[in-house]
Amino acid sequence: MRLASSLCHHVSPLLGLRWELRGREHLERDRACIIVANHQSSLDILGMFELWPVMDKCTVVAKKEIFYAWPVGLAAWLCGLIFIDRMNSQSARSVINDATQEIKTNKIKLWIFPEGTRHNTGEIHPFKKGAFHVAIRSQLPILPVVFSSYYFLSAEEKRFDSGRILVTTLPPISTEGLSTKDVEELMQKTRSAMSEVLQATNSEIQLSLAR
Repeated sequence: MRLASSLCHHVSPLLGLRWELRGREHLERDRACIIVANHQSSLDILGMFELWPVMDKCTVVAKKEIFYAWPVGLAAWLCGLIFIDRMNSQSARSVINDATQEIKTNKIKLWIFPEGTRHNTGEIHPFKKGAFHVAIRSQLPILPVVFSSYYFLSAEEKRFDSGRILVTTLPPISTEGLSTKDVEELMQKTRSAMSEVLQATNSEIQLSLAR
C-alpha cells in the first residue's frame, strides 16, 4: 500500500485536488485500531493514498466485487485488502474476525466505511454496525476520519473541478470494557462526532471560497 501510495500520490495534483490533514498525531501512532471514515465517492481512495505514509500499516475492508475488477482487483489483493460479501453478513463477520488477531499482533489499522454506500450529499448517513462489533470484540479503539464534502464534484451536472479537501482525524474512542450491548451507543457517539466535524469543515471551506 505504501508503494501504491507513492505511485498514486501524483494523481491528485494532476486533478487539481489538495488534501489537508488535521489530527495527524492520532493517525501516525503505532497501534492497532479500527478507522471509520465517511464514504462520498471513488475519490476517497485518493484521499486514503495521501494518508498512507502517515498511517504506515493499514488495510481496508472492501466489497468482494472489487476483487473481480482486474487489474484493480489483483492490485488490491496484493495490497492485502480484506474482501467481504456484503450480502452474506455471517461470512463477512467470519472473514473480519479471522483477520482481527493478525491486526492486533502486528499493530495494523483496519479501515472501514461504516456507511457502506457512497453518498456525496454533504452529510453522514446512518452507519452499519459491523465496524463497531469488530472494535468491541477486539477491544480496539475507534479512530474516526472525516473527509470534508466534495463540493467540486457533481454527477448530475457532470462536473469535476479542482478543489480543497480537509481531512480530520478525531481523537480515538475507547472500547475498553464495552460489550455488544454498547454497540448502538458507540455507533451513535461516533457518528455524532463525525457529523459535527463535517459540518464545521464544510462551513470553513465555503467561507474561504466566498472570500
